[in-house]
Amino acid sequence: MTRLLLVRHGETELNSAERYWGHSDVKLSALGIRQAEGLRDRLSAEQIDAIYSSDLKRALVTAKTIASGRQLAVITCAELREINFGKIEGLNFEEISQLFPEFAAKWRLQRDINLEFPGGESFNELNSRVSSFADRLRRHTDGEVVLVVAHAGVLRTLICQLMGIELRCIYQIRLDLASLSIVETYPQGAIVSLLNDTSHLRSK
Repeated sequence: MTRLLLVRHGETELNSAERYWGHSDVKLSALGIRQAEGLRDRLSAEQIDAIYSSDLKRALVTAKTIASGRQLAVITCAELREINFGKIEGLNFEEISQLFPEFAAKWRLQRDINLEFPGGESFNELNSRVSSFADRLRRHTDGEVVLVVAHAGVLRTLICQLMGIELRCIYQIRLDLASLSIVETYPQGAIVSLLNDTSHLRSK
């Protein structure tokens, strides 16, 4: 069994909780850094054998903060970048509805994974990227613990792949900023033993 610690990056300077940031390389806010430190403290007693991170700053700084004090290099992976939102990068849903009303209506009502973001990617394209990373995870041996720090869309997609469920189920998985989820993988399949836990943030 390989144990996967899945972490979403912390809050950013440009408010990741309300705005859609994909490939834009926004930085962690002061709160986001404190959240990353909370994750570091939460995981301090955990065995970690490998650390993978998106190469975008908000994830990478979160990963490096968690890794501090360990003799482990953070391995950056471009395939772990958030989906490319194209022309809606940095917008909230109200702004998207005003600028791209037809797209917003389809996105809200249909939840079609083939729907392509204006000038960006579709969830199917994200799925292909994440699949190549999942192949890398399968090379880890039984007993290893692997930390993956990335973005909500990427991690929800990875969970769907590991669980063998349809990609459209990403809309039924919630992953908050600086949350921790744990997936245990076996030859027969995967088990989610923790999902979207933020108990380490209560004092932040």
